[in-house]
Amino acid sequence: MAAHGKLRGVIAAIATPIHEDGSPDTERVIKLARYLLDNGCNALNVLGTTGEATSFSTGERKAVMSAFKTAGLPMDRLMVGTGAAAMADAVTLTKHAAELGYSGALVLPPFYYKGVPDDGLAHYMDTIVRATADKPVPLYLYHIPQTSAVPWPIPLVDRLIKTYKGRIVGLKDSSGDMSYSRAAAALSADFAVFPSTEAALLEGRDGKFAGCISATTNLNADLCAVALKNNDQAMLDAAVTIRKLFDGKPLVPGVKALLAHIHGDPAFARVKPPFVSYAAADRAAAIAGHDAVRAKKVA
Repeated sequence: MAAHGKLRGVIAAIATPIHEDGSPDTERVIKLARYLLDNGCNALNVLGTTGEATSFSTGERKAVMSAFKTAGLPMDRLMVGTGAAAMADAVTLTKHAAELGYSGALVLPPFYYKGVPDDGLAHYMDTIVRATADKPVPLYLYHIPQTSAVPWPIPLVDRLIKTYKGRIVGLKDSSGDMSYSRAAAALSADFAVFPSTEAALLEGRDGKFAGCISATTNLNADLCAVALKNNDQAMLDAAVTIRKLFDGKPLVPGVKALLAHIHGDPAFARVKPPFVSYAAADRAAAIAGHDAVRAKKVA
């Protein structure tokens, strides 16, 4: 796998546990982060979609970001979501990421207005680049058009790479469209592209991709790590089987429900509105499926 900067390999889009009042539970998220980094994750994506970032206030997001630094976690193994609908919030969060020493800031496009021109998106990124020029945190674009309804078009990505060489260094593609991932990766050998599925990990061994950033690596990172290291298709198939437990289901509540089972802590299952807790039948099916995969791998 080619070296696309510091962040690469198996990256979990870490879930954010919450208290009963809906505030972020920094104690539990740090506990989960340590576990993931010790059990197969090369790095973590803090406060992404799985981390319910856009459901937290800017102040809450800054508090979670700061908790990772205060806890002494390895900042060179962390990227953090800093995109927002309001440009000022995106600037504030990205500057905070830079000041704390995060290895990357993952930037959603401004997502409220749809059908916006490329020049408007370019201005948004230009503002963030200029605001962080004194502490130039690497910037990664976050492409998730099924949720944001605002894509990062490939011609614009190419333009941004060339305009801000060395600052806009990669992209997370959560579209599910592997042709988009491949097109983005083909723009530059130095541009780090992360599909959002662990199913693409072995395809990335030739250097096409920098790794994956996935919600379900909260649950299967150990399997993914062995698959990537050893080019082990059977181990990857086991990891993907766990991922497929959530096909057609709400992913974030599902991941959090299974985290609660894995860690023996019901508090992990709490979600922020507009999500609701995973249905009992779906939870039981996910637990049974997960445990069956684990029993088979142990045997």
